[in-house]
Amino acid sequence: MPSKTLTLHLREQLAELKANGLYKAERQIESPQSAVITVNGREVINFCANNYLGLSNHPEVVRAAHDGLDAWGYGTSSVRFICGTQSIHKQCEKQIAEFFRKPDAILYISCFDANGGLFEPLLTEQDAILSDELNHASIIDGVRLCKAKRLRYKHNDMADLKAKLEEAKGCRFKMIFTDSVFSMDGDLAKLPEICDLADEYDAIVGIDDCHGTGHLGATGRGAAEELSVLDRIDIITGTLGKTLGGASGGFTVASAEIVDWLKNRSRTYLFSNAVPPALCAAGMKALELVDTSAELRERSRANAKRLRVGLESKGFTLKPGPTPIIPVMFGDAAIASKMAEELLSLGIYVIAFSFPVVPQGQARIRMQVSAAHTPEQIDLAIAAFETAGQKLGVGGVLSSARGAVS
Repeated sequence: MPSKTLTLHLREQLAELKANGLYKAERQIESPQSAVITVNGREVINFCANNYLGLSNHPEVVRAAHDGLDAWGYGTSSVRFICGTQSIHKQCEKQIAEFFRKPDAILYISCFDANGGLFEPLLTEQDAILSDELNHASIIDGVRLCKAKRLRYKHNDMADLKAKLEEAKGCRFKMIFTDSVFSMDGDLAKLPEICDLADEYDAIVGIDDCHGTGHLGATGRGAAEELSVLDRIDIITGTLGKTLGGASGGFTVASAEIVDWLKNRSRTYLFSNAVPPALCAAGMKALELVDTSAELRERSRANAKRLRVGLESKGFTLKPGPTPIIPVMFGDAAIASKMAEELLSLGIYVIAFSFPVVPQGQARIRMQVSAAHTPEQIDLAIAAFETAGQKLGVGGVLSSARGAVS
C-alpha cells in the first residue's frame, strides 16, 4: 500500500533527524505562560517566550479577555464578510491603526495569515517583490502565492537591494518587504536605508513587525519608531500573539485603500473565521498597557544587556543586536540540543534551534528576555550556562581555544 510505503519512509527520516540532533520534540508546559513555568512538575525559568513586556497573562489582559467573552461570546462561527464581523472587531482595527498612526487596519487569525494574504491581492506579474533572504517563513510563503517577479536580496545588504531594484526598474509596482526584527538573529532591518532606496526607485515599503511591536521605540510602536521611519513605512503586518498579550491574532495596517482591497480580495481573510472577540478585547487592553509601559520597556532592555554581558563574560559567542533576542551560537546541532537539555536540568528552559529553522552549521540556543525576569533570574541563567558549558566543553577558555563555539 502506498500509505505504508510513506509511513516507512517517514519513520526512516524521523530516525535520521533524531540521530543528527535535528528532531524537534515538544516539551509539555503545565502552567500559564510566565517568567517561571512548570515543566515535568518542576518550576523553571523561561527564556523561550516572545513575552517581551511580560503581558502574557497580565491580570488586566486576562480580565479584558473574560469581559470580551462575556459580552461577545466564544466565536462568530463565520467569516467576516458573512456574519463574522462584530463591533469589537471594528474597534480593535481602529485602535491598531491609530497605534501605528496609519489610516486603517485589517485583522487576521494570525500574522502568518496576514503575510500569506498580503501579496497576491496587491501585485501581479507586472510587479516585483524584493525580499530579504532571512525573512520569516510566512513572508516567503506569501510571496510564493503571488505572481509578481521575486527578487531576494542578501540579508541587510543595501548594495544588493539597490542592484535588485535596478533589475526591477521596468516593473509597474515594486514592493520591498522585510522583517523589521529578524527573530532568529535579533538584529534590525536597515529601515532608514531601505526607505531611502524606496524613495529613489519609487517603491513601496512593507515590514513584518511581530518581534518589534510593543517593546521597541520610545512609545512601543516598534522597530520603525526605534529607527525614526514610522511615517515612511507603507504597510506593517504584526501580531497580538507576542508582546501584545501572547495569544493569537494578526493584522495589517496601511492606507484605507490597501486595507479595503484586502478585505475584498485577501483569501486568508475571506475564507477564515473572524478573530475570537475575547482576543480582540485582550489585544486592545494590551495596546493600552503598551502606552503606559515605558518602565517595562526599560526593564526589558536592562535585562537583555545584563544577560548579554554575563554570557559573553563566560566565553559564549552571541550574535550582536539591540533587541531582547539573544542567540547563543554553537554551530553543531547535537551540541546545541545537549546544551538545552543540560540547562533544563539546571532550571533554565531554553530550546535549541537547528536546520531548517536556521541555516546549516548555525545551530543555536535563542534566549528571549522579558521585563518579567528579575536580575536574580538573569544571573541564575548565566551561572547555569557556565555550569552546562563546562560539562559539555563549550564556552569559557577551553572552547575559545579550540574553536568549539562559533
